[in-house]
Amino acid sequence: MTRIALCAIAVVALLSGCSSARTEVLPPTVSVSIGQQLIDLKKAKDAGALSDKEYQAQVKRVIDSVR
Repeated sequence: MTRIALCAIAVVALLSGCSSARTEVLPPTVSVSIGQQLIDLKKAKDAGALSDKEYQAQVKRVIDSVR
């Protein structure tokens, strides 16, 4: 076999291990304090990105996550 053919076989062998039905995608770990989350929600509400109803729901979600 030629050097190119051997390289191609090696690449295929390596890549075949990459595709697996068992691959699990984990969400990134984010370390943001509860206080910072509440501050960010208030800024979003003040900027008009959240309605009062959305703001209240998100504040409740953040506070309930602590319990």
